[in-house]
Amino acid sequence: MSHFIATRRAALAQLDAFLPRAAAHYASERNTDGGTEARDNVSLLSPAVRHRLIGEDEIVRAVLDRHAFSSAEKFIQEVCWRSYWKGWLELRPQVWADYQAALRALTPDDGCRAAVEGRSGIACFDAWVAELLTTGYLHNHARMWFASIWIFTLKLPWQLGADFFYRHLLDGDPAANTLSWRWVAGLQTRGKHYLARADNIQQYTAGRFWPKGELNENATPLPPDDIPAAGRIAELPLPEAGLRTALWLHEDDLSAESWPLPEGIGVVAIGGDVDPAARSRLPVSAAVIDWTTTALADGLDRAASHFGVAAQRITTGDLQRWCDDHGIEQIVTAYATVGPVADALARRERELAARGIVLVRVRRGWDTAFWPHAGKGFFQLREKIRPLLGELGIP
Repeated sequence: MSHFIATRRAALAQLDAFLPRAAAHYASERNTDGGTEARDNVSLLSPAVRHRLIGEDEIVRAVLDRHAFSSAEKFIQEVCWRSYWKGWLELRPQVWADYQAALRALTPDDGCRAAVEGRSGIACFDAWVAELLTTGYLHNHARMWFASIWIFTLKLPWQLGADFFYRHLLDGDPAANTLSWRWVAGLQTRGKHYLARADNIQQYTAGRFWPKGELNENATPLPPDDIPAAGRIAELPLPEAGLRTALWLHEDDLSAESWPLPEGIGVVAIGGDVDPAARSRLPVSAAVIDWTTTALADGLDRAASHFGVAAQRITTGDLQRWCDDHGIEQIVTAYATVGPVADALARRERELAARGIVLVRVRRGWDTAFWPHAGKGFFQLREKIRPLLGELGIP
């Protein structure tokens, strides 16, 4: 049975099941990858959080309702890591553009094809390929080992490895995925890379794997690239009351019922669409497409129930007719971070503007609070977690 069901109801049930283990158990056992049937040491919430079937604030609030901050601090930090990566890339969108440009210039060779087909000859690596292709998930520690072996032992371009993950992970996220690969390579933190070591893999896979003598454990970081200075988080205009307003759901945020909408916004229609195939020029897994499509349907159903209006999936070709049918003057959507969804929204915004329809983005309070503090290293943000939670009303 899959650990991952693409509904908010399932995410809330998963959170409730994990809460007893979110403190000491998680802190001591989180690094162990015991295989697909031994996942009680992690939350398994990442696909739901990635698509905002459940929010970071909800998770942290539920954890702190049950545990002291000091007991659950390690898990809360891990929740905040995802926010840090998103904020870091939002402050430096050129890093995403450079990664995409490099990816377009690369063509997978025989070595790359062998790796993604699980034919590297390294048992642990090939097992992780099989697990990723089968489940759409890997334990975070396995992701680090995998990336390190890809870069330093197999000597393959890190961009192709990041793209492989992005195409197959249910929780594939432009910021967390890209920047984690950069971190392993030694690009994100200059001169500090992550090396997979056989003894570490043996210890933290409960002895399932021990690639003694198979790994390059003496590699140096990749040559540094240019990291632009951090920009600023832009302020967003508010939706205008009095306009015939539709809501638009996309895969970055599928819980419109909790968007920060101003008073007086009258919702006349709800639409949305997902295009996970836009993640890459290479094929995106059927599991990612199916999961994301199911999650959209769940989000539309919940939004329709909450706002009391019809909700439906609207493809690009049907957008104009949908707007005309409902007399839409304004479309409100959740802010999308740097990546394919944000690019698609920018294109849609231009198309709508040509017809006199305004597209307005709303940003969640969690993101507004955390992202400005992602300009430097995570450990500087870490010291601000408690006061930021206080500002958000999370005691």
